[in-house]
Amino acid sequence: MDAPGLFARTFPSLDRAVQVGVVGGKVIGVSFPDDPPEDGDPDHPLLDRIEAYLGGEPDDFDDVDVGLTVPTEQRRVLDSVRTVPYGRRLSIDRIARMSGLDAEAEDDLATVERALRENPVPLFVPDHRVDGPGATPDSIARALRRLED
Repeated sequence: MDAPGLFARTFPSLDRAVQVGVVGGKVIGVSFPDDPPEDGDPDHPLLDRIEAYLGGEPDDFDDVDVGLTVPTEQRRVLDSVRTVPYGRRLSIDRIARMSGLDAEAEDDLATVERALRENPVPLFVPDHRVDGPGATPDSIARALRRLED
């Protein structure tokens, strides 16, 4: 995974492509375009793992190195979301508590929601496993939840 670049492949089960940006051996971005970009290389081990996952092979992707360039509180939230196991769904309140935030405080809950919406690496930080807003498009999140049920 050390080679930097933009990697993308279409996955029929999602009716979309998954695009992964890698720099310095770390995933720095994930998106779900309708079609892969012309400069997206379809050959990458992570895309192979995503294909296996979408085919029903459980994977938490917790060993994937991600490069998060987000504020500290949001990083704590996203680090907590990374620990949500395959097939589980947690509430925003629970994620707040796991992140050391006050689940009763509006500002802290807003921090959790902002971190989820601005998650730069959905799938590897599985915001689809949280009952709330996320960076994963709704149709993709529903497909991933069905897959993990």
